[in-house]
Amino acid sequence: MPRSTNLVASRRRRRKILKQAKGYWGKRKNVYTIAKNAVDRAMQYQYRDRKVRKREFRKLWITRINAAARLNGTTYSKLIGAMKQKEMDLNRKVLADLAVKDPEAFSAVVEEATAK
Repeated sequence: MPRSTNLVASRRRRRKILKQAKGYWGKRKNVYTIAKNAVDRAMQYQYRDRKVRKREFRKLWITRINAAARLNGTTYSKLIGAMKQKEMDLNRKVLADLAVKDPEAFSAVVEEATAK
């Protein structure tokens, strides 16, 4: 007796990969084996870059805080050290947002942190 193939599942699996490859260029969008390789690689990049995005945003926040802190006569490291000493719990995202959107409030935070 010949071995039966589960054509429904196979087709669904292939269609899922080709749907994910929609918008790719050339044979990457419509040849299953090539599309599968392209989608696998894209998924690896996607997984990796979800972590990279967090690093890049933290770097951006630190740069913004440092620039605003220097306008207020201190540096990033001194500001963060003073805030830790005074137990001021503002994370870098909030500090960077203050530095960009509300410089007066950021100046007040710097004054509070660096006050003796």
